[in-house]
Amino acid sequence: MRKYVIIGAQGSGKGTQSLLLARDLDLVHISVGDIFRWHVQNHTKLGAQVRRTMAAGELVGDDLVEGVVRDRLEQHDWNYGFIIDGFPRSRRQAEFFLESYDIDGVIHLDLPDAEVRRRVLARRLCSRCGMDYNLIADRPTQEGRCDVCGGELVTREDDTEESITERLRHYRAKTTPILELFGRKEYVVTVDATPSIESVQATIRDGLRLPAPR
Repeated sequence: MRKYVIIGAQGSGKGTQSLLLARDLDLVHISVGDIFRWHVQNHTKLGAQVRRTMAAGELVGDDLVEGVVRDRLEQHDWNYGFIIDGFPRSRRQAEFFLESYDIDGVIHLDLPDAEVRRRVLARRLCSRCGMDYNLIADRPTQEGRCDVCGGELVTREDDTEESITERLRHYRAKTTPILELFGRKEYVVTVDATPSIESVQATIRDGLRLPAPR
């Protein structure tokens, strides 16, 4: 059983790289962002709270994130392990995680702030089905329309220059102590996230001593 954590700023490719590892190694991909987006799209009470927080350019509170992650992991559907994306977001969450699970590796996707802004501002979301697109690397066939359902592609409410700047400030301030903690107790692999998806995946596997993709 393998258990990994992947850390990186928005736009660093956490979801993409996690899915590649999960599919090849039979891991369950747990994305905190996806869980929150599901609640937002389905207009739950939790979704309304998350939407207000994200629109203000703030990070969801530690207690709420911790509770969501704990509930998800307690489903125990990860027979061969998991890769968790979007958690921990604070030193306290990292300490909770280390106390509860034996982590095999921590992947740190390093991306300069300027590149984070470029990638995040190119993101689009289908207003009907929630499919993600990126106008840099994953453009729809028809401009402004979802390939899956034909819905209109829109910019996320929280993808503004001001919001990104604030989130990056929070991210840098909180991520440094997390990486220091994991670095003392676990194996951290720092990977330059600017090259191609395939190149980043290969570097991750080399760092974790995993076999090449099947």
